[in-house]
Formats: sequence, structure tokens, C-alpha cells
Amino acid sequence: MGYVRASDGTRLHYEESGSGPPLVMIHGWTFSGRFFDRNIPTLSEHARVITLDLRGHGDSDKPGHGYRIARLAKDLHDLLTALQLERPTVLGWSLGCPVIWSYLELFGTDRLAGAVFVEQTPRQYYAVDWKYAHNACFDDAALATLQAQVSADPAGQDRQQLATIMLTEPTAEERVTFLGEMAKCPPPVRNAVMADHTRADWRDLLPTLDLPTLVLVARQDKVFDWRGPAWVGEHVPHARTVFFDNSSHALFLDEPERFDQVVADFVAHPRG
Repeated sequence: MGYVRASDGTRLHYEESGSGPPLVMIHGWTFSGRFFDRNIPTLSEHARVITLDLRGHGDSDKPGHGYRIARLAKDLHDLLTALQLERPTVLGWSLGCPVIWSYLELFGTDRLAGAVFVEQTPRQYYAVDWKYAHNACFDDAALATLQAQVSADPAGQDRQQLATIMLTEPTAEERVTFLGEMAKCPPPVRNAVMADHTRADWRDLLPTLDLPTLVLVARQDKVFDWRGPAWVGEHVPHARTVFFDNSSHALFLDEPERFDQVVADFVAHPRG
């Protein structure tokens, strides 16, 4: 494990394992790189696997600023630069997807070998032309409710969220680890990130992307209607979409063997 410094001095924590083509994995809201622990042993047989803790999350610094998607995208850029990664594949789960989308909008696709988008809708709020909203954070009033819950009882929100993201049950050890990692993300960080993230609409960007793309969709997600994440695969040119029929939001935990195989195959052959 180690740290790199972002351009504003914030220390970003990462861990790496294995060798081969680089694979950078980015977690979701309130989580950390430890949520990929089940997958790293297998994936590291095929790739140099790097898991990043976003600022404010896990063991990264928690400064009083910078909790916007664009800043998180710059942090990703700073990590790739500091580690001198050549042609990495970037994988985003949930919040990790818009971090990558913002990176692509700001810095382009030239540096990357490919991208994997795991279970994220391009828009979280309802609109006249968008029905696949986030189940709990679908407009500004729902955001305010979520923020109040986070501020009043972050541990309770963590337990509720952990129950929501999986169809299967974590082991007792995983449950302790996951809840401990989530507790590292302070309520002000959670609320600031969600406020910026949840109002975004990425539908205009996705059809412009020009890199090999894999989209992973969970049919039984309790966070999103599966048709929202599937929209990503339908609108990124030449994307390959793989459906996970027996998974909720954290499909890499519900169906880890299939996830590992699909991702390892993509890293090895991003263009098919």
C-alpha cells in the first residue's frame, strides 16, 4: 500500500497487487478500496491491480474541500501520473463511474486502454425524459432527507446501505471490515459528495466516448432500476454489456467469480 499526493497536497491512499496490465479500481460513495478484497486475489493473477481510496474515504486524507466529482477526477489523473501508469484500464463502481466520466471529459481517452462501468445510472434524479432514478435520492427533497439521516445517524445509514447493496450476506469478518471502512467517511464529506454527484446528468457525454468499454449491470439492484445502468451500455459506442442476474448493486460481491472472469478477460483483450 502507499500514498500519492494530489495537486492540492491531499494524500490519496492506494493499494496494489499483482503484475501485468494495470487495472485501477474505484469504489462507490462512502466505501473504500477494501470492498474489492474478494476480487483482488483472482484479478491480480492477470493484472497489476490498484485500488484507490477517494479523498474523504478510507485511508485517504479528509481535507475540508474538494468534494466535487471534477476534483475526484483530477485526483484520479494525479494518481495515474504519480504511478506513471501506461495504458491502464479504469474500473468504476457506482460513484466511481462519474469520476471516470468526468476524467474522460476533462483529460480525454488517449491515456487509457479501456473503461469498465459497474452499476451506475447516467442521471440519478427523475426528469420528464428520465424514469430510472436512484431509489432513495431522486430529487432535491430526497437528497435533503438523505443528508439529514447521514448527519443524525451515520452508523445506521451504513448498516442500511450495506444491507441494500448485496443480495447475499457478507461474512462476519467482511461485515466488520466494510462497516469499519464506511465509518472512516465523515458525514460532511458524504453529504458534499452526494450533493454534487446526484444532480449531474452524463447522458450527453456517453455517446461521445471513444475507448473500449465494458458495462456491468445487476438485474436485481436495489439502488437503481437496472435499465438505468443498462442505458450506459446502449449509448457508449461499441460498448459490451454483461448482465448479472443474481446480483444487487455490489455485483462483484454477489457474483465474484463471474465478475473476476469478465473483468480479467476485458483487461487482457479490451478490443475483443
